[in-house]
Amino acid sequence: MTFRLFSNELHDGGTLSTAHVFNGFGHQGENRSPQLSWEGVPEGTRSLVLTMYDPDAPTGSGFWHWVVVDIPADVTELASGAGSGAAALPGRSRQTRTDIGGPGYVGAAPPPGPAHRYVFTLHALSIDTLPVPDDASGALVGLFTTMNKLGEASLTVRYCV
Repeated sequence: MTFRLFSNELHDGGTLSTAHVFNGFGHQGENRSPQLSWEGVPEGTRSLVLTMYDPDAPTGSGFWHWVVVDIPADVTELASGAGSGAAALPGRSRQTRTDIGGPGYVGAAPPPGPAHRYVFTLHALSIDTLPVPDDASGALVGLFTTMNKLGEASLTVRYCV
């Protein structure tokens, strides 16, 4: 079975709804993290990391919108709202710092102009716990994730003003 990330709220290549848009920076969204499911996790997976990244943000380095580490390997779903406090994260999962400065889901909030891509990526890791502090940046999480990665699956959606 192929390692695959999917959602009953998002469709690969589709557009984010206002439910998943940030409420701030001139946007009026619900800032609710989407439901995400996966299957086909690589053999030997001991934990998972989920990231949401905007490579089109006008920062010079993109923008980390959501980072969840230490998802137990036997988990196959994050419920709608799990990153925004409306549902629980599974097991020992924890959210690290986004580029807004704290943990938790930060919905889309691009400036006016062309659509931005929001890339949700689930990384399968060979270790139980990512050795990063709770306030680790997306870049630091990415470093340790890459060092321990067995595979990844992605889902990309777009949003523009």
